Amino acid sequence: MKQPAEVEAIVAGLKESYPEGICSLQYEKDYELLFAVRLSAQCTDERVNKVTPDLYGRFPTLESLAQADVAEVEGLIHSCGFFRAKARDIVLSARMLLDEYGGKVPSEMEDLLRLPGVGRKTANLIQGDIFKKPGCVVADTHCIRISGRLGLTDGTKDPAKVEQQLRAVLPPEESNDFCHRLVLHGRAVCMARGPECGKCAVRAWCDWFNRGAAE
Repeated sequence: MKQPAEVEAIVAGLKESYPEGICSLQYEKDYELLFAVRLSAQCTDERVNKVTPDLYGRFPTLESLAQADVAEVEGLIHSCGFFRAKARDIVLSARMLLDEYGGKVPSEMEDLLRLPGVGRKTANLIQGDIFKKPGCVVADTHCIRISGRLGLTDGTKDPAKVEQQLRAVLPPEESNDFCHRLVLHGRAVCMARGPECGKCAVRAWCDWFNRGAAE
């Protein structure tokens, strides 16, 4: 595992490469981010950002989404994939937010996890982006892959273990933005296939790169 100075260098290097460590999903209201993250499962953020304007244009309030015909929502989000489950979860979550949380997205992990379709990845993103809570780790595919390559984790593919291991090494005030930067880095440089290590600002501290250099 990395020494604190190495972790600090990796955090700083990615911050320099991607100064704006922000979520790629576009939203105006808190619940819109919640539903956009649900839509992003097995789908690109780019596709979600093309779909949500029509969805929220047709259903501009939480109340209208709660009363929506699930079949109509399915049609609006069809291109995101898994549209039946996603449409059902969005409508049911809208109802639960109104019925149990006063129309507000809750801030606590246990409350977020009660919402249909919400797992720890989504809950951590909401806590970090909406409520600015320190220590949030969004263990998506980019985070899992790149943190393993860097040596910030032991290489596990288990999201829960990745979250736990990153929480142990990352400065809490940096962790949420750091995970967003990993997404940006994963799209631009550290792809699943054919990572472009020559362009990587943190390759000096990367186990993957250093193993290859030593061979």
